[in-house]
Amino acid sequence: MQSGARAALTRAAASGDGGDAAADPAPYADRLAASVEAAGTPVHRPELGSLVAAVPAAGDERRAAEAAVAAVDDEAVRLRTAVKSRDGFFTTFFISPYSRYIARWCARRGLTPNQVTTASLITALIAAGCAATGDRWGYVAAGVLLLVSFVLDCTDGQLARYSLQYSTMGAWLDATFDRAKEYSFYAGLALGAARNGDDVWALALGSMILMTCRHVVDFAFNEANHDATANTSPTAALSDKLDSVGWTVWVRRMIILPIGERWAMIAVLTAVTTPRTVFYALLVGCAFGALYTTAGRVLRSLTRKVKRTDRAAEALAELADSGVRAWRDTRRIARRKPTRASLWLALGSSLVMAGGAVTQDFGDPWLVTTAVGYVIFAGAAVSYPLKGALDWLVPPLFRFAEYVTVLALAVKSDVPGALPAAFGLVAAVAYHHYDTVYRIRGGTGAPPHWLVRTTGGHEGRVLLITVLAAVLAERATDFPVALTALAVFVALVVLVESIRFWVSSGAPAVHDEGEPA
Repeated sequence: MQSGARAALTRAAASGDGGDAAADPAPYADRLAASVEAAGTPVHRPELGSLVAAVPAAGDERRAAEAAVAAVDDEAVRLRTAVKSRDGFFTTFFISPYSRYIARWCARRGLTPNQVTTASLITALIAAGCAATGDRWGYVAAGVLLLVSFVLDCTDGQLARYSLQYSTMGAWLDATFDRAKEYSFYAGLALGAARNGDDVWALALGSMILMTCRHVVDFAFNEANHDATANTSPTAALSDKLDSVGWTVWVRRMIILPIGERWAMIAVLTAVTTPRTVFYALLVGCAFGALYTTAGRVLRSLTRKVKRTDRAAEALAELADSGVRAWRDTRRIARRKPTRASLWLALGSSLVMAGGAVTQDFGDPWLVTTAVGYVIFAGAAVSYPLKGALDWLVPPLFRFAEYVTVLALAVKSDVPGALPAAFGLVAAVAYHHYDTVYRIRGGTGAPPHWLVRTTGGHEGRVLLITVLAAVLAERATDFPVALTALAVFVALVVLVESIRFWVSSGAPAVHDEGEPA
């Protein structure tokens, strides 16, 4: 229960807002929940499913209720509910049928979800190390261990649900370790390929950029519509109609290449092909999934009339990670009227920045001028509340501009070590962005403004990187050193603050029960 909801429940109970049983024969708990909801606090009413609940009024009703309760197989219910209701096809049919029993085995031996989560991370890191050998046996072992890591990754959540062991530390570990495991495996594949004379660091970094931008699209769209009113559209109605046909549900879940299908594909291709082939498949598959989901969400946003709240606009602004905005009075921004220009400013500045990085030579002074313009126009984009129909695209556009700029400059520097250093920098920044997402999901807001200012915001980092490229144009061999130093600085600042927050008593317990990423 969230702290705010607990306080609302306490107030309702203390003030006698449960209502009069004579006037309302409903159970006290239902009357109390109705009072809390009437006071403005949302109340979650989970479906009982196989469970039974009743408030019998007479002896016969009591005996019938007791018989119904006795007929429920508690252990079967616990095992069934330990599995997510909206998992992907691979997870549902190839992992969960036995991973739930592994979760029960762990529970009976006193193992905690956090221990299983840590075991999953260690297994994935060993898999990345095997891939880094560059030998066929290493690739085969890496594929097998990656699947084992995924089984453990499913088991930790099932163990938490089976044994009701939730914690803020577990929320943080589960929210961040999936990305750490996947991106570490990318690095292992790139190192293994390099041992065989094949440089695929650009493909590895491109895959990480694509995955992160795709996730930001998911997060931003969900936050923009979290508490939107009139949340209907013809596109949503069509989607619901398709979901009524059984086989289309699984096809639509599979084609977006969620984590189960994605890791299975990576594991198999790693074992039987080359790292280059793995990354080509990842880029094609994830690009198709990203285009499919983004196009559907754009259509939904354009075909429904919706009024977004101040909370949604603030969440989008926080996801933007704007250093310029961190220096401004956010309350003054919230009082302004929304403008359609926000999206166009973000779109135009992001495309110009990324396009300039791709087309201009390394160290070209004009790219610094482009970056200055990006700082100005990107700042203008978030100087008004993001309440437009498509304003949820603003954060992913900024992620695209920043990450592509880093990738393009590392490639154009054409010096050893630049791409691995760029990979490390994007990984550190991406962690900061994922950390921001899960703080917002937990209802505690984004990281403090001092952290955004210290790390420069997305536009400040873009400007700094272009300036470094211009200054080091004649000594391009120093560019990887500069990128590495920036990556270490960002990683240290972000990790220290993140760990401090997630181990504190005020951190939220975030449980992601939706479709896997």
